Amino acid sequence: MNDAPTIHNRKARYDYDIEDTLEAGLRLVGTEVKSLRAGNANLRDAFCGEEGGEMYLYNAHIAPYQQADEHLNHDPRRDRKLLLHKREIRRWARNAEEPGVTIAPLKIYFRDGKAKVQIGLAKGRKKHDKRRAIKEREEQRRMKQIEHEYR
Repeated sequence: MNDAPTIHNRKARYDYDIEDTLEAGLRLVGTEVKSLRAGNANLRDAFCGEEGGEMYLYNAHIAPYQQADEHLNHDPRRDRKLLLHKREIRRWARNAEEPGVTIAPLKIYFRDGKAKVQIGLAKGRKKHDKRRAIKEREEQRRMKQIEHEYR
């Protein structure tokens, strides 16, 4: 059983409409893996980008591992390489060049002992779209609550 936590980027789903998703591998050092398994990460300000034919995860915070020596630990906000096929990198980089479109990390999780990141092609929402999404979510929640009361 996989008991490692999943780190979600809830802000991305609120700020953006996610048009497409993709699973990518993450290239990490040992202390980053241990810190991720402990659930010490934050994707709030993170984003992805293409540089030199490679895709990177920028500004994701993975806290230093508590039990490691200070000089052996990693930089919490270092750029991390995403493991994707060249064809996928080219396609996603081309799509991200459109105005108002970015590549946002949605969650980090472990599959078969390997760290994976789910990235999404994200299109920015306007303020009124965010309000409408909140209103719709509250209405759905209220309808489920009423439905549950009358069972």
